[in-house]
Amino acid sequence: MQRGLFRYDVTACETKVIPGEYGFVAQLNEGRHLKKRPTEFRVDKVLQPFDENKFNFTKVGQEEVLFQFEASEDGQVQFFPNAPVDVDNSPSFVAINVSPIEYGHVLLIPRIFECLPQRIDRESFLLALQMAVEADNPYFRLGYNSLGAFATINHLHFQAYYLALPFPIEKAPTKRIASVNGGVKISELLKYPVRGFVFEGGEMLEDLSNVVSDACICLQNNNIPFNVLISDCGKQVYLLPQCYAEKQALGEVNAELLDTQVNPAVWEISGHMVLKRRKDYDEASEGNAWRLLAEVSLSQERFQEVNDLVFEAIGCGELEDVNVQSVKKEVDAVSTSEHPTVVVVAGSQECVVLQ
Repeated sequence: MQRGLFRYDVTACETKVIPGEYGFVAQLNEGRHLKKRPTEFRVDKVLQPFDENKFNFTKVGQEEVLFQFEASEDGQVQFFPNAPVDVDNSPSFVAINVSPIEYGHVLLIPRIFECLPQRIDRESFLLALQMAVEADNPYFRLGYNSLGAFATINHLHFQAYYLALPFPIEKAPTKRIASVNGGVKISELLKYPVRGFVFEGGEMLEDLSNVVSDACICLQNNNIPFNVLISDCGKQVYLLPQCYAEKQALGEVNAELLDTQVNPAVWEISGHMVLKRRKDYDEASEGNAWRLLAEVSLSQERFQEVNDLVFEAIGCGELEDVNVQSVKKEVDAVSTSEHPTVVVVAGSQECVVLQ
């Protein structure tokens, strides 16, 4: 900051917790959208090839890079203060976000010199989970925006920052809908304006990483924009398919919401509302936040279709016949049963379904 690398002073931005059940967090950041790089690609395609002529992270100044990040070979955490950059092995970098929205806002750029487009793969997602584990701080979360879900740069990256408050999405009740091999539990968000999945557990970090990344790859291949939040030191992952940009393009978003110029990416969907106008900040309410995020969410019918695609991709193709419909009926009531019925569904990975 003293070297003038940031585009504005984020510590000067007003922030408040909005009164209400969920505690949405509002920040007034009036200049951020004017100082950010413009989006340089189509918003209706989740998968697009990397274009070296457009801005990418190989063009950032070396002074913006904080450190390399990689898994150690012996399982020991080590820090090398003057390690050379091994270009041939395409290191993963952590760099500052020059348009930050909170303390410690950084970018994780996997295998930077491979110039990967913004798309999830198993290796890169595991790296993001490992970063959350190594940070070992519940206030440090990582986020991911696909193309079409308000990523602005088509070069593979995750964002992360510290926020010393619970995100509203972390307070939302959930309903378990499946467990898959490796001990990964899958739930559906309830009583939250955006429909989504919650993944947690797993005997090893790779179990959780593989299930989530396979679900993300499924959405990518079906051209469904989505956002991901990694929370609880890498123990919990939220996967949130969305359709706001599609609704914008079709003229289906309320003009009043469009006037706010808020692009609901992962942080906004999780409940950290970055507002661009003083009027919206002064009038911020839980109801207003809810109305905006409700426009982001897939409809119940569309979410059901996505649900089927995801569970087929991770080996739970028969799940919806047994359980998902019952979940839909309970969206307004969190089940308190201490003795759920356990049903084993035949499938390539044998799901345990909780009813």
